[in-house]
Amino acid sequence: MSAAATGYRPSATLPIGAEIRRQAARRRTQLALGFMVLLPLIVLLAFEFGGGEDDAESDQFASLVDLATSGGLNFALFSIFVSASFLLVVVVALFCGDTVASEASWGSLRYLLAVPVPRARLLAVKLIVALLYSLVALLTLVGTALLVGTVRYGWHPLGSTIAAEIPAGEGLLRLLGIVGYLAVVMLVVAGLAFLLSVLTDAALGAVGGAVLLWILSGILDQIEALGAIRNVLPTHYSEAWLGLLSTPMQTDDLVKGTIGAVCYATLFWGLAFWRFTRKDITS
Repeated sequence: MSAAATGYRPSATLPIGAEIRRQAARRRTQLALGFMVLLPLIVLLAFEFGGGEDDAESDQFASLVDLATSGGLNFALFSIFVSASFLLVVVVALFCGDTVASEASWGSLRYLLAVPVPRARLLAVKLIVALLYSLVALLTLVGTALLVGTVRYGWHPLGSTIAAEIPAGEGLLRLLGIVGYLAVVMLVVAGLAFLLSVLTDAALGAVGGAVLLWILSGILDQIEALGAIRNVLPTHYSEAWLGLLSTPMQTDDLVKGTIGAVCYATLFWGLAFWRFTRKDITS
């Protein structure tokens, strides 16, 4: 005879829709998504009202600005360029690192498990929702930049500092490819932040730890003395999306970066599930 209550189904506990609504009501979710909308607007206003600089050291950046104002596709590409190395990392780490640790810090994690929600299901639902909001944040940033950029600068071919102009239709497809690759690369940050979220009750520690480790990997990747060791660093192929802007497209590093990101993310998520299903929940 089963000890479970009549009608109890583990698969029906903590529905994904309920967790989506819970996270949507949180202030950090609203602020993070709001800033994804605000950033392209700030960049646009900076282009419109900012003064020019004659400093020779800023020539390279100035050329990127000139390119960014030559069309909506280029403006979206510029927004990706200025946000991919840090802002997106912070946002993804926030969604994935805060999701479990915040419940523990509030003392509500044990109550969720007492519903009872199976541990593996609770963790899976929280991971899925965190990844969903991370993807929404990325799409919000790029979509807003593409919209305001097109309204202000028009619909023109996608420019590049490393290749000839790309027709607008093909340029849009390449932009979508860049977004897709960034989403895959950010899985590493998501996995690391999620693992730290399981290991600690401090949400700030999980988020900050993931960001700091990503930055550390980027610093180590710049040290040429490390040789082939740099190839296995999670940030080594983080900018491989630039190959989509060349003619013809360079996809070798994209494939390597995708495989590496999936392997790292799977490892981190596996460790998170292994630890969470075995740890004592006291908070």
